[in-house]
Amino acid sequence: MLIAVGVEMKEMMVCHFRSIYAKVFIFYNKIVKGHFKFWIFPSFNGFATGSLISFLMAIICAYFYLFPLFQPVSKEYEIPKPDNSVGKCNVFEGRWIQDERYPLYNSSLCPFAERGFNCLANGRKDRVYTKWRWKPKNCDIPRFDSREMLEKLRGKRVVFVGDSLSRTQWESMICMLMTGVEDKKSVYEVNGNEITKRIRFLGVRFSSYNIGVDFYRSVFLVKPGPVPKRAPKRVKSTLQLDKLDDINKKWIDADVLIFNSGHWWTRTKLFEMGCYFQANGSLKLGMPTNTAFRAALHTWASWVETMVNTNRTSIFFRTFESSHWSGRNRNSCKVTRQPSLRTKGRDRSPISDIIIDVVKKMSAPVTVLHVTPMGAFRSDAHVGTWSDNPSVPDCSHWCLPGVPDTWNEVLFSHLWLTNGTSRQ
Repeated sequence: MLIAVGVEMKEMMVCHFRSIYAKVFIFYNKIVKGHFKFWIFPSFNGFATGSLISFLMAIICAYFYLFPLFQPVSKEYEIPKPDNSVGKCNVFEGRWIQDERYPLYNSSLCPFAERGFNCLANGRKDRVYTKWRWKPKNCDIPRFDSREMLEKLRGKRVVFVGDSLSRTQWESMICMLMTGVEDKKSVYEVNGNEITKRIRFLGVRFSSYNIGVDFYRSVFLVKPGPVPKRAPKRVKSTLQLDKLDDINKKWIDADVLIFNSGHWWTRTKLFEMGCYFQANGSLKLGMPTNTAFRAALHTWASWVETMVNTNRTSIFFRTFESSHWSGRNRNSCKVTRQPSLRTKGRDRSPISDIIIDVVKKMSAPVTVLHVTPMGAFRSDAHVGTWSDNPSVPDCSHWCLPGVPDTWNEVLFSHLWLTNGTSRQ
């Protein structure tokens, strides 16, 4: 199926045919004026006959000379079938283009889409924000096929670990996969729980395919700790940077593991709440948050390298997701109708840089889902005031359907490349 590329395609076609015309003209001049002068006879009839034959010969030669240029160019504009094309380029470098075939699902028909993220159901009138597709610069992300992905995941367990942004991606994946399930009742939450941020574990089963898609809430990834003896009064709790969250044992038995962290590593959510860092039994009152985050990631990396069977489990870590708070104190939330034309620095994040650096030095195979740049443009796709609590604007979380669907499209494309979710 071809993508409508509009003006860009027209310009490329014009440039292409100008190039062909120039080569034909040059080639013809070279042949006629240089190599075929003996066809020009003294008499007019001889001259006409020779010129005609010369012209035909030049056209025939030019055809064979230029034939490689006339290979079908439509392949550049096709939605590719799952192959290794995604692995040949940086899928996180690209742009958003409009695509009327989006969104991939209807949140109101998906019982696992949290009401707070269903912006259309919460009163948002415009739907343009649901019609954007991420187009990498040098390749295409395979078009999502729910039935093929369900078969790919048959008998597998997918586990998301992280904060509320991780839960959003978890909800997005379930809604995407459900579009390929005929019996919707065969998909259920294992404990009958309503989807909410208050529950630390949520697990959905696709019983017809024996697929489990689980979410574990662990915003810091490391273990919360008690207040040490003789600690200052401002210390109300601690994070033990050298110990992974206790629930890590529940993550191990997975075929696909997707982690995220970062949004809670701020002064307002740590120090101002009385939470400080601890390592090797010692309180670290003066440790900067980024230094602590790096230490926590090293603890996570060590756990992956020693506890996870990477021959079986595919591991991903998603980078920091861009928010679009504005104003002097970054407390103003203005959702636009179109994606931003400029990133205004939101395509970079110290948290993302730390994640990339730590993963790069690991001995275990971990794929970084570097979503920071693509989200930087999407000032139009946040929840804003279209949540279940409109009095509290939200420029951190995303509407569903929306940007998290793209994270899953990229994730699925990587799973296709592994020729199976398990590495064995």
